[in-house]
Amino acid sequence: MTDRILEDLAAITGPTHVLTGKDAAPWSQDWADMYHWTPLAVVKPANTEEVAAIIRLANEAGVPVVPVSGNTGLVKGTNAEGAIMLSLARMSAIRDINPKGRTATVEAGVILSSLHEAVAEHDLIFPLTFGARGSAMIGGALSTNAGGSNVVRYGSTRGLCLGIEAVTPTGEVMNLMSALHKDNSGYDLRDLLIGAEGTLGVITAAVVKLFPKPRAYATAMVAAPDVTRGLELLHILQAETGGAVEAFEYMPGAYIDAHLKRFPDARPPFEERHEVNILVEVGALAARDAEPGPDGEVPIAAHLEDVLGRLYESGAVVDAVVAKSDAQRAEMWARREAAAEVSRLRDPIVDNDIAVPLDRMQELLERTKARARALDPGVDFLHVAHMGDGNLHFAAWPETTDTDIHRAMGEAVEEETIALGGSFSAEHGIGLSKLPAMGRYKDPVAMEVMRTIKRALDPNGIMNPGKVLP
Repeated sequence: MTDRILEDLAAITGPTHVLTGKDAAPWSQDWADMYHWTPLAVVKPANTEEVAAIIRLANEAGVPVVPVSGNTGLVKGTNAEGAIMLSLARMSAIRDINPKGRTATVEAGVILSSLHEAVAEHDLIFPLTFGARGSAMIGGALSTNAGGSNVVRYGSTRGLCLGIEAVTPTGEVMNLMSALHKDNSGYDLRDLLIGAEGTLGVITAAVVKLFPKPRAYATAMVAAPDVTRGLELLHILQAETGGAVEAFEYMPGAYIDAHLKRFPDARPPFEERHEVNILVEVGALAARDAEPGPDGEVPIAAHLEDVLGRLYESGAVVDAVVAKSDAQRAEMWARREAAAEVSRLRDPIVDNDIAVPLDRMQELLERTKARARALDPGVDFLHVAHMGDGNLHFAAWPETTDTDIHRAMGEAVEEETIALGGSFSAEHGIGLSKLPAMGRYKDPVAMEVMRTIKRALDPNGIMNPGKVLP
């Protein structure tokens, strides 16, 4: 039966695009090389029609299908033992860029950084950005509803998408490729597919929103007395800039220490060490805020420096450095975007992707640290946060090698998050890793509604089975 399926797949895509054995090795593990599996085959269709034919074949044979994009996920969402891995890497066309309508029509295999570069030629941006943008693909970002660093101004991926094209679990093509900002014609099936992690179908293309490229950026590293005062700083900056804060990223002192150890040639953000370090970026759209004055200074940067100076005088800020060049700005961003590499400096690691209301971040940090230390007094922390949207990437290096304690630590973090009105999954998705949390904390009625939808759309259960729903 396996040989027949492989032959049929080869007939759809051509034999060079059906990979098995050693040829499938690059898709047989997660990006951190922590989890491994052996797929039946990796299949690389060239277009939506081939995707539909593959899904129909798999559905008729009862073979599981696991869609994969850049494979940069962190929750084991592409684990595909014995499954057909459906790679959309060949479907990488940017079909259209519409500067007047401020949209782009893209295939699912478009790499995020490639879209950034293409729309920049029109003085536009697609604002979704994160460390893996050089390999992550649009289809994966949509399927996980990725967040990133600019959510505070532009929202997560769901809010950046106007329309999608998708193949259902029975192999039918659903065309929802609308560029409309308003459409009340029935259930919002677009949003149903976005964030479903490939369990309800395969997103093959999308219409995404574009935005005017800021004429200038003002970027700074700011040290605050504590996280709560840091949040006050965010609100002040939003008011002072008319809501132009694009990023507000928190890095504790321990993370800065670990970053300097991982990258010995890097410079610390300040001359003195601080516990609460925040990367702030403001984007200016108006010429009056972006065009340098007679002294060569960019108004938005001067304004940010002035605001931070006043806050320093009042004690709301304890230190600040405003970037004076593109190189300084890049250095600040490199420090934050190295989080994944920094976290792998030591093993083992306990990490979690969680979110709370903005005003509960300080409490979340205190409570999760206390619970972790109660389990392992020697634990070290190096978490970072998208503070502007309440998303904490909890990360800790336990002293003990006891995996039961590691698991208990992760569960304790989730318990404290839920107690503060938060979510056990902010932007990384559920995959396999967060199935226990789904079972513990998701509303049971909501869970049953999701299971009903899954059964209705995927009666044979072939689409990314075992993920998302316990």
